[in-house]
Amino acid sequence: MDDIDPPRPTRRAILQAGAAASLLWVTGGRTQVHASPTNAASTAAPVPSRALTLRINGNEQALELDPRTTLLDALRHHLGMTGSKKGCDHGQCGACTVLVNGRRINACLSLAVMHEGDEITTIEGLANDDVLHPLQAAFIKRDGFQCGYCTPGQICSAVGMLQEVRAGWPSHVSANVAAKQATLTDEEIRERMSGNLCRCAAYPNIVAAIRDAAEES
Repeated sequence: MDDIDPPRPTRRAILQAGAAASLLWVTGGRTQVHASPTNAASTAAPVPSRALTLRINGNEQALELDPRTTLLDALRHHLGMTGSKKGCDHGQCGACTVLVNGRRINACLSLAVMHEGDEITTIEGLANDDVLHPLQAAFIKRDGFQCGYCTPGQICSAVGMLQEVRAGWPSHVSANVAAKQATLTDEEIRERMSGNLCRCAAYPNIVAAIRDAAEES
């Protein structure tokens, strides 16, 4: 009878044996690894909260916050104003855009404690009672949204952007940076709104809505 070769070890068995040997070498043959007292995690003292008052949509809001709380989290989690959305949380998508003293900012990148005394406007504060802001009405008319997640930030950003145009701020595509007011072409709108992303790619309708609102105003 021919000799039968012994079964060859599987790749899994080799890896398991290697891992076991490495563990024994690192731990010096001990079966358990005990954390030394010097490496034990120490209990950090909590950061004291701070009382502050924010003026949001014309109303004073008294809050007690960890000073590390972002303006976005203060709005959403402490005041229940969930219109401003948290998208990337890194200032890259624009979903959290709000207006502070008329200028658009990313609320996820700004601390709430930085804005005492400022006039903060969110998507909830743009309409005048039951009368929609012209940009809100234009977005509905032009169907400038699909899932709607980016829409509050798009609209707030567009409000701030149109104020920038009226103030004579040029953009990277402005033909004449010395002009008192830029001509709001589609190219200008796209450039000025480039910080607000739409996953649904409703950009043509967004541009049309902003153009309509600009012409109306």
